[in-house]
Amino acid sequence: MAKSDVKVLGSWPSPYAIRPRIALNIKSVDYEYIEERLWEGKSELLLQSNPVHKKIPVLIHGDKPICESVIIVQYIDETWSSGPSILPSDPYERAIARFWAAYLDEKWFPSIKTIGIAQGEDARKAAIAEVEKGLALLEEAFDKCSKGKPFFGGDQIGYLDIAFGSFLAWLRVTEKFNGINLLSEAKTPALVNWADRFCSDAAVKDVMPDIEKLAEFGKMVIAKIRGAGLKFINKFGNFAILYLLN
Repeated sequence: MAKSDVKVLGSWPSPYAIRPRIALNIKSVDYEYIEERLWEGKSELLLQSNPVHKKIPVLIHGDKPICESVIIVQYIDETWSSGPSILPSDPYERAIARFWAAYLDEKWFPSIKTIGIAQGEDARKAAIAEVEKGLALLEEAFDKCSKGKPFFGGDQIGYLDIAFGSFLAWLRVTEKFNGINLLSEAKTPALVNWADRFCSDAAVKDVMPDIEKLAEFGKMVIAKIRGAGLKFINKFGNFAILYLLN
């Protein structure tokens, strides 16, 4: 298949947009990456490809658009089935991976924003404790899912690795902005080692955003939000809301 037949619409700061890129890299599928500068407006291609949600990422396979990051990863795994498997083959293990991916998207990652918007030290400590509670659960999940192997998916990066690993850069930025360590050798030693392995993997390292660049971008987001409020948030997208940090 020609490279132009597979396209990914994304935006480099978005944790969701790197998921399909990692999956395509795992499958050794050539693709064209199209950068969407959402803070400047959404392209006609994006609006036409995702008319319902009007957001990234979008995978365009031939003339077929597929939306929502975890759905895209599943589509990639099923379409290019000859490459390494991303989802577990066992139905129960597949269900467990999907459960934790949903937990990450629906509960854990959104909870990080409470650290930045907490009013007062007591509220800030409570917000940090909530995020750390989630990390403790994920530490336990890693032990069960990995079965002593390097990744949630076993010997190689799998579905849950992609779902969690896509948030690591923003996790580091949150730590940097707030002077805390959320992943630590003392509390989450397995996740610390897993994160290092994940970020250095050949399928990941070239698409993971640089922490310093992302931190500078985060500062810009904060300034834009403070200057323009909800108007900017609506234009920019969900991950602006998640990083309303002090």
